[in-house]
Amino acid sequence: MTKELQFYTNPQSRGNIVHWMLEELGQPYTTHVLHYENTMKAPEYLAINPMGKVPAIQHGDVVVTEAAAICAYLADAFPEAGLAPANRGEYYRWLFFAAACGEPAMSDHATGWDANTPELQKRFGYGSFEQTFEVMADWLSDRTYVAGDQFSAADVYVASLLNFGILFDLIPRKPAFEAYLKPLLARPAKQKAEEQILQLMAAEADVAG
Repeated sequence: MTKELQFYTNPQSRGNIVHWMLEELGQPYTTHVLHYENTMKAPEYLAINPMGKVPAIQHGDVVVTEAAAICAYLADAFPEAGLAPANRGEYYRWLFFAAACGEPAMSDHATGWDANTPELQKRFGYGSFEQTFEVMADWLSDRTYVAGDQFSAADVYVASLLNFGILFDLIPRKPAFEAYLKPLLARPAKQKAEEQILQLMAAEADVAG
């Protein structure tokens, strides 16, 4: 596909994960900033994502929603960026562990909805908040990347989740997390995405003002 990527986001959303991923690709893309109160629920956008949420991307005739799915799709669609390792086992495991276990465990815990009995832990896909982040910390101990020996789309998602959780005191500030995050957050693509996100937030504030 040669058509430019269309990126639908809000600078205060999970779209920031995809923003980082897009900068890692080094491919041209057009950013469409949507608002929670109106344009995110407009018929034009609901035709792209009926959930009325961001992020979403459109690449030619392909529409992808959900941040982890978008990261996986982009890594495959642009193999020259080297963001999907040849050995996909660990890569898929941790990309989707972060999305399917890490994020809901963090969100549930933040709202006081914890699986604090064996019976509830059977019902919750991630078991418990404590177990989820202990498992992640154990895995990341002494590792530079979450999957194999190269940076990948899985790192974009995992690092984004952990960084958000630590910044807002939603997950434990474990040494393994901080050691893992430090070099990843300093990557040029991450820094560029952050600069653009701040610019989008400033523009939003100007409009609101």
